[in-house]
Amino acid sequence: MFESKRFDGAIRSRASRIALLLRPLRDARPPLLAALVGLLVVQAALPAATALATAVLVARVQGHPGADLFDAALVPLAVFGAVLLLGHVIEALTAPLGQLAALRIDGAHRARVLRLTTASPTIEALETPEVQQLIRRARAQPANWTERTPADGALGRLRRLASLLGLAGACAVLAQYVWWAVPALLVPGAVNQYLRNRQADVFTTVWRKGIPHGMRAEAWQDALTAVGPSMEVRVFGFGDWMVERIQRHVRAMFDPVWELSRRLLRNEWSQFVLVGVPLVVVYLAVTRDAARGVVGISALTAVLTASWSLVQSLGYSEDVRNIRAATEGMLAYRALREALGPQAVGAVALPVPRTERRTAPPLVAFEDVSFAYPGTGRTVLDGLSLEIRPGELLAVVGLNGAGKSTMIKLLSGLYRPTRGRITADGIDIAELGAAGWREHVSVVFQDFVKYQLSAADNVALGHATVPVDRVALDAAAKDSGFDAVLERLPDGWDTPLARTRTGGVDLSGGQWQQAVLARALYAVHTGADLLVLDEPTAHLDVRTEFDVFHRLAEHRGGASVVLISHRLSTVRQADRIVLLDGGRITESGTHDELMALGGRYAGLFAIQAERFRLGYDDRTDESEPS
Repeated sequence: MFESKRFDGAIRSRASRIALLLRPLRDARPPLLAALVGLLVVQAALPAATALATAVLVARVQGHPGADLFDAALVPLAVFGAVLLLGHVIEALTAPLGQLAALRIDGAHRARVLRLTTASPTIEALETPEVQQLIRRARAQPANWTERTPADGALGRLRRLASLLGLAGACAVLAQYVWWAVPALLVPGAVNQYLRNRQADVFTTVWRKGIPHGMRAEAWQDALTAVGPSMEVRVFGFGDWMVERIQRHVRAMFDPVWELSRRLLRNEWSQFVLVGVPLVVVYLAVTRDAARGVVGISALTAVLTASWSLVQSLGYSEDVRNIRAATEGMLAYRALREALGPQAVGAVALPVPRTERRTAPPLVAFEDVSFAYPGTGRTVLDGLSLEIRPGELLAVVGLNGAGKSTMIKLLSGLYRPTRGRITADGIDIAELGAAGWREHVSVVFQDFVKYQLSAADNVALGHATVPVDRVALDAAAKDSGFDAVLERLPDGWDTPLARTRTGGVDLSGGQWQQAVLARALYAVHTGADLLVLDEPTAHLDVRTEFDVFHRLAEHRGGASVVLISHRLSTVRQADRIVLLDGGRITESGTHDELMALGGRYAGLFAIQAERFRLGYDDRTDESEPS
């Protein structure tokens, strides 16, 4: 678990914090960054310049009370006006340039987060609550006013550094006229800034503790507004219950924040006393000296303006909270990189790309493989040994919970065995690299994804790294039976498979299954040589399933096919059938051999045959697209 101590320790070094938020500025690109820095530097120097220009103008006016006043004051007045005009121009330029820099910085950061999460070859870490929290905190997509993006922090840090120039200028002006005002204002101002920063730290720490509640509230909100869950919400009438659950988590997240805010607000008077009293003392003392003639009116004007500029430079601003909150996000990204980065080591591309197909499918072997899901004590696979022979159609059967889907995830490289290894032609697939190995594997998972894209894009995702091959699309559609569905779609391949899109339609469960099967077969037609199917026809009727299975069988030889199915009447045509029970292969052979054995497989087949004789149809649905 990524304890908060790691974050607290990482931010104790001020230099480390500054470097952490200045690094993203590189994404703004040098020309824009140089222009922005130049504007901020000039903007920071303007208060001191304004104070000096005002003092000179007042002195010139006092020194020339006669008729030549206009000529004497013309140049100082022009300088004063130029300083004011320059301030307006800089303010007008800084906002759009800052927005452009923010877009570049945050865009680059979000891309890095996405690449990091997708580059992880396995999904063990992604499934942990700790990593999900890190992703939420690092994603640079503020969900409430307590969160800030890297650009907020980086540009805020840049503005704070530029303000040091303004602070130095204000001190220089004060030192020229009333030197003692510098320490009188600088010391309490620095103490005030330190206290304000501590308050921001406390505030962010309290907010951080509420993140788990915020994530739960978001999950319930998504369930309440998504199309699928919203049907159950209406049918079962638990909308109010969900809203109450959301509000409970929101209150648990924000109540401590509101209480802390009220407490900090009550302490505002102490901040005013700390900074306000010294400022009033300086103002009164300099005004008294001016009234007595000790200092001139021009000096009074400069001191009043510079004093206020100094206090503002050391005062609290939104940049303080931006910096602290953005630092949290950057530290979360650093921790996320540590959590996911090691898994990406060795995820190099396979030397043989998919387009340069092997002469024959590899011999894939599970060698004494055991596996237990992280965080659980239950062993799902226990010493599994199995060969997937080149070009064969292998069926894997077994009761629910036997470990069939887990075996598929291990074969896909989504998990790594707890013990043992999986090899392709004698080479551990971990050595081949996850990305390279998957170039030769095509998988249909039981819980497949329905992408809100066109029919063509949904299928072409089976090999998304190359241009779409229309011939392969048509062949995959024919092999999966999806071609019949395409004929009924209003725009054929170009029809969006989502009713929420213009001209889109919703497919039935069986039709979606045919689309996803076409996606996997498209991968085979474009070079994959190991096709893995986890319950690929559960939503189809028996006749359609038999037809699809017959077409799948035609691909054996050019590609190895691993099929998991609960319908034993269909898998009987497989080259070999293995029964997975208790995390191990307990029976293996052809259908006839296993029936002659009279073991567990024969018993399961007899039960299903009786159900079929009685007229049971265990498909999920087969409705028309709508």
